[in-house]
Amino acid sequence: MTPIIIIGTGFAGYTLAREFRKLDTKTPLLLITSDDGRSYPKPMLSNALTKGKTADELALSDAPSMAKTLDARIIINSSVSQINPEERAVTLSGSSEQFSYKQLILAVGAKPIRMPIEGETDNKSISINDLSDYSLFRDKLENANHIALIGPGLIGCEFANDLINAGKEVSVIGPDPYPMSTLLPKPIAEELERHLAEAGVSWHLGTTVSTVNHKEPGYQIILENGEELNAELMLSAIGLRPNIDLAKKAGLDVARGIVTDNDLQTSQENIFALGDCAEVAGHSLLFIAPILLAAKALAKTLSGTHSTVKYPAMPVAIKTPIYPLIVSPPPRDAAGEWQFEEASSGFGIKGLFMSNTKQLLGFALSGDMVSEKQNLAKQLPELLS
Repeated sequence: MTPIIIIGTGFAGYTLAREFRKLDTKTPLLLITSDDGRSYPKPMLSNALTKGKTADELALSDAPSMAKTLDARIIINSSVSQINPEERAVTLSGSSEQFSYKQLILAVGAKPIRMPIEGETDNKSISINDLSDYSLFRDKLENANHIALIGPGLIGCEFANDLINAGKEVSVIGPDPYPMSTLLPKPIAEELERHLAEAGVSWHLGTTVSTVNHKEPGYQIILENGEELNAELMLSAIGLRPNIDLAKKAGLDVARGIVTDNDLQTSQENIFALGDCAEVAGHSLLFIAPILLAAKALAKTLSGTHSTVKYPAMPVAIKTPIYPLIVSPPPRDAAGEWQFEEASSGFGIKGLFMSNTKQLLGFALSGDMVSEKQNLAKQLPELLS
């Protein structure tokens, strides 16, 4: 029997395989991954220091264990170089052997955005996107006290909080006027900035890294505004870019991500995509909740019961325990305005984004106000119905 092939064993690939096996125990499954195939909770990468976890301790199962659990074949440390939609087959890099598929699922994730930096270092910053990255980061952190963190977005702020908890000195650099400027309204973002500063974070906003040179025991970092920092380690958290190259090479429609419809089907029949690599009906959502919903829907479709994915409002809890945050941003270009209320306890702000017709379209909650998440989430319109 021809197998279903899943490319990728990250959270999306393994979650889909688990959901599919709940519904179909007979169809062969083949998973192909460019890494070692360990299963781990990726969101924990940005608070693993606080929890005292090494990379090995974050891993839940190795590839052989996952293969047994899923009754699947898993090919590790191998990349797919080509998809042939006409023949329904994929080819591995460095091999002429083809693997035929009944259906093919792209769960190839996203890669860190790398910004070119001038200087002598050839851009020696580290990005943390998987277990091997985190393992390297932990090793280098042993001899580092001051970390220059490039990127004041969600992941950057989570890592800043984690590093401060680990007793490190942290300088956050980025062109944004305030932290998480694409997610948070200004009053709440400025409170986050203040609380992290009081905990020890040094902010260098409204500027970027110009030049990096070696300076023992680490680096001399010169910013565009003329400031100079010295740090033993540079951590880049600028953001993620969906992996679309393989899909593009196969002739699939791509935009920011691999374009799919509500069924998670790409522009080619019998090829689907989900997770960080996918742009589902115009939505590119790099969070856990939409992956869970997509995996459940696609598992039904692959097992013979057609199912479309639906996205309710999905508030995101941000791992900055120094200043707790939950956000459900309004749609881009939504017409309306933010309204704010401070917690009666004096800790936290509730921000509501109201449309011109007084409909709640988004919210941001901090401090004690995070307790209002469930009630407010029920009032939001669906993202994808």
